[in-house]
Amino acid sequence: MLELGQTDSKTQDHLISDVDEASFMAEVIEASNLIPVIVDFWAPWCGPCKTLGPQLEAAVTGAKGAVKMAKVNVDENQGIAGQLRVQSIPMVYAFWKGKPIDGFQGAVPASEVAEFVQRVVQTSGGEVDSGLDDAVAAAEEFLVDGAADDAAQTFAAILEENPNHAGAYSGLVRSHIALEDFEQAEAVLNGAPVEIAQTPELESAFAQLELAKQAEDAGPLEDIRGKLEAAPDDYQTRLDFAQALYGAGNAQEAVDELLEIFRRDKDWNNGAAKAQLFTIFEALKPNDPVVLKGRRELSSLIFA
Repeated sequence: MLELGQTDSKTQDHLISDVDEASFMAEVIEASNLIPVIVDFWAPWCGPCKTLGPQLEAAVTGAKGAVKMAKVNVDENQGIAGQLRVQSIPMVYAFWKGKPIDGFQGAVPASEVAEFVQRVVQTSGGEVDSGLDDAVAAAEEFLVDGAADDAAQTFAAILEENPNHAGAYSGLVRSHIALEDFEQAEAVLNGAPVEIAQTPELESAFAQLELAKQAEDAGPLEDIRGKLEAAPDDYQTRLDFAQALYGAGNAQEAVDELLEIFRRDKDWNNGAAKAQLFTIFEALKPNDPVVLKGRRELSSLIFA
């Protein structure tokens, strides 16, 4: 998981960077002659910083290159903090043409963060594209890289800007699933606006939550594997094994086990294997090779 103050390498190289006393002049003062630079003064022990940081990152990313962000750890760079009279954190300054032009202190709502970034860009003569989809993409990268906490905070910040953003809602649910906080994931799903409740993004998130809870209930993977080896004709154990496999990240093996149940007895337990297959297909992306292969094999068995 990424720590606060760190970003994935792609975003860091392009828009967001960690700055210290040695690089402050080049990364902030000189860089601001070409593009406004927002400086976030933070520290690892600062609770409000953990909320504000991802909100700023989302807003800066959403500005699509119209502004950059520098992150300064005040514990490690007390000289800079002293020169700019940073007495409490979080503290944010915006620099343009080598001078601070705006700023604020303390955690503020995501809407105010977005307004601040837009104001900074407009002051420098630029324009801001809302770019929420780009911010979602950045949050998705956090999630892929295992930074579920950062992803959740960023998705939440995006939803403050657009409460009906299905992609951000789905991402927030999946972040809580990654954190194994299934209760909160379900609460987020239940709180989704009715306008987006039936979107593919939310339906996929619902399927992923169901699969995660099933995997938790199924028990340890190796224990179930042993039970199945001892009783290969026990379809319930094979179903449990498939659920545990999916929970362990082995989607293809899970699909194979479910297809085996369906191959042996299509109607077992009111078509439980088929229903489970559809849940997995719903959870994965439509073009996922596991989905494409699984649907083909299922169709061949149905029409055999």
